[in-house]
Amino acid sequence: MANKNDQTIVPDVQPVEQETQNIDIQQIKELGTTGLPKEESNIHCLSVIGQIEGHIMLPPHNKTTKYEHVIPQLVAIEESKQIEGLLLILNTVGGDVEAGLAISEMVSGLSKPSVSLVLGGGHSIGVPMAVSADYSFIASSATMTIHPIRLNGMVIGVPQTYEYFDKMQERVVKFVCSHSKIEKKKFRELMLNTGELANDVGTVLFGEEATQAGLIDQVGGLADAIAKLNELIELKKKATVKVDGTLQ
Repeated sequence: MANKNDQTIVPDVQPVEQETQNIDIQQIKELGTTGLPKEESNIHCLSVIGQIEGHIMLPPHNKTTKYEHVIPQLVAIEESKQIEGLLLILNTVGGDVEAGLAISEMVSGLSKPSVSLVLGGGHSIGVPMAVSADYSFIASSATMTIHPIRLNGMVIGVPQTYEYFDKMQERVVKFVCSHSKIEKKKFRELMLNTGELANDVGTVLFGEEATQAGLIDQVGGLADAIAKLNELIELKKKATVKVDGTLQ
C-alpha cells in the first residue's frame, strides 16, 4: 500500500526551455534568423571571410578570419569520425601570406575529400586557399585578383630583400600551380600584368575566366559544390580496400 506522504517528483523543465529561448533570441539579434533544425551532417562547412589575420592583429573594425582559429578546426575535422568531407567557403580580400599558406597546406593535407567555393572574391593569398581543395568552384559573378606579394612597413634597400621577396613569391606560385591546372608561365604573366590594375600590377579574373585559365575547376554554386563533395565522399568509400572481409 502506497504511503500518503510519498509524492511524485516532476522534473523542472523550465530552465531548459528558458535556455533554448535565450539562444533563439540571441541568434535573432546577431544573425537575424532563428536556429536551424538540428540535423547531423557528415560535411563540415568552414568559411574564410574578410581579411586573413596572421601574426599581427588587425584593427577591430576589420572583418577578419584568424588563422589560429581555423587551424584547430582543420585538425578536429581530420580527427572526427562523423565528418567525412570539408566544404570551404571563400569570400576574402587576402591578407597575411604566411597564415594563408598555412591554412592552404592544412586543407591540402586532409585525408578527407574537400571542395572549395569562391563567392564574391578570392583575392591575393585567397587564391592558394581556393585551389587547396580537391575540387574548386567559383560563382559566375565572383572575382579573383592575382598580383605579386606586397610588404607593409619598413623595407631595407638591399639585394637580400629582393631575394627574400622572390623566394616567398615562388612559394605561392609553386603551391598554386601544383594544386591547379594553370602553368607557371601563365600564372606569372597574370601576376605581372601591367595593363589592368590602376595602381598595381596583376590581373582580375571573373568566374568563367578563372576556369578557362585552369585556376579553378568549375563555375557553380552551393548546390554544385555540395553535390560534388558528396560524390567525392562516395568515391572514397568505394576505394576503401577490403581486407579479410572488413573495411580498412
